[in-house]
Formats: sequence, C-alpha cells, structure tokens
Amino acid sequence: MTGIICINKDKDITSFGVVAKIRGITREKKAGHTGTLDPMATGVLPIMLGGATRFLNYLPDSDKGYRAEFMLGKTTDTLDITGNVTGEYEVNVSLADVEAALDDFKGEIEQVPPMYSAVSVDGQRLYDLARRGIEVERQARKVEIKSLSLCKELSNEKENVYTIDVVCSKGTYIRSLIDDLGKKLGTGAVMTALERTLAMGFTLDDCATLGEMQERRNSGKGFEDVLINIEKMFSSFESVYVSPAQAKRFQNGGALDINRVKKKLENKVYTVYSGDIGFLGLGKCDTQKGELSVERLLVKRD
Repeated sequence: MTGIICINKDKDITSFGVVAKIRGITREKKAGHTGTLDPMATGVLPIMLGGATRFLNYLPDSDKGYRAEFMLGKTTDTLDITGNVTGEYEVNVSLADVEAALDDFKGEIEQVPPMYSAVSVDGQRLYDLARRGIEVERQARKVEIKSLSLCKELSNEKENVYTIDVVCSKGTYIRSLIDDLGKKLGTGAVMTALERTLAMGFTLDDCATLGEMQERRNSGKGFEDVLINIEKMFSSFESVYVSPAQAKRFQNGGALDINRVKKKLENKVYTVYSGDIGFLGLGKCDTQKGELSVERLLVKRD
C-alpha cells in the first residue's frame, strides 16, 4: 500500500501512537506522520504509507491551520492546561480587548519555543530538559501568522474562555502564541484545547478517524477510497513530463539530458511524470551539468 491517509487524531494519543495503530489496521509496516501533534491536540494528521515514506524528508514547507481554545487568568509550565500552574491573575479585559490585542500578532513575529517542545538545544530535546526541571535560554525564531481571528460565537467573556482560528507558517507554536497574548493583556493565558484544521494542504474533510479505519478493516471495505496519491503532497512543485524511454532510464536511476526534455528547466527540484506510468518521483535539475538527476524514486508497494 503506497500513499497518504489523513487521520483526524483523537485526544490523548500521541502521533506515534496513531502511526502504530494505522500500521496494525492496514497491515502496512512502513508508515510515518508528517508533523507531530501533542497528545492533547486533535485534528489533521497525514500518515504516509509504504513507498510514500521515502519522501518524508522531501516534503515542502506548508502552512498549518489551527482552532485553539484558551483561558485567561492562569499560566502553566507547559503553556497548556496539562501543566503545573505557575501563576494566577486577575482578569479585567473584555472580548473587544482580546480581539484588539490579536492585531499585534499578525504577520511576521518572533517567537521563543516553549521548554516543553521537541526543539533541540546543544543536542538535547527541550522537553527532556524540562522534565528534569532544567530551563535553558532559547533563541527567538521568526514565524509568520498568516491569519488570526477571534471566534466570537465560541468565546465566553464571562468565563474568560476564548477561541481563535490561526493559519501560520511551519514551526509556529500555538501555545507560545497564546502565552504571549496573555502577557500582552496582562492576564496570563493557557491553552485549553487545540485542533489542527490544515496540514500539508489537507483539511478535516480529507480525514478519517481511527475508529472509521478499524471499521473498514473489520468490514473488509478496504482503504482505496481514503488513500491519497503521494504526488498531492508536491502540488506546489513544477512538473516535468518525460517519454517512456526517458521514464525507464529515470526509474533505473539514470540522469536525463535536459536538452531532450520538452521544457526549459531551472536549478530546482521537479515532480517527474510519464504519461503511461504517472508519477515517477522527484528530479533535481543541474543546468551546469545539463541533467535532471533522480532525487527520489517512487517505489510502489501493494
């Protein structure tokens, strides 16, 4: 089985746990996810299966979308509701104040990764240090908040609970965004729920639950109608179409003469297709050498 299955991850299971369950349900030994979701988070988790796992290190950067709930008046060491309380504050802000404060976090901002994160400092994961009670200085990183809006219908001013929709660049920590918002308001803030609504171009509409996947296994329905072609991950790449003879050479690992390709190529990576086969893999062009070499081949697994 080769392709992608998008899972709507349940709460209180790790991303690795989802991958392990999908291996068991599909009987496909090779599987990997495209980006970790914390155990408390739900939502879009693309799983690559079979030959598609060969492309995990070649995935393009893409925007992520989230719906996050947070509560004012409290902070924790993990920046979410699962952590130990580090501060409690009086709250005297309105829904309008929260909405106005969001404007300061739109566009390109600098963000310090939380201690409870997978970021490495001097070869050690921050979460490993945090669990040992060690806090280290972290360098701020530039991230981009593409859109940020308050979901008024899901917010409760009286309870100091609010919900936001966010579309952001890769590497953005929503917990940190909420913590920084709490500092801006002077009330503290802690994330209470998180749902990923967009990842690698996939939305919740593209997803199945683990329960639905298990039912497919039990009923014998199979997975073909939820299996997504790997090339959808690379829709932002330019494509090159080659002849059957060129396809055979490419599949055998041979570089192609760019002067014999029916397209003017630049120094970058392309998706490579053949009319009778379809997606072959990724090819990297070197105009100085005059060749399109194999970057990654698709090896399909039944």
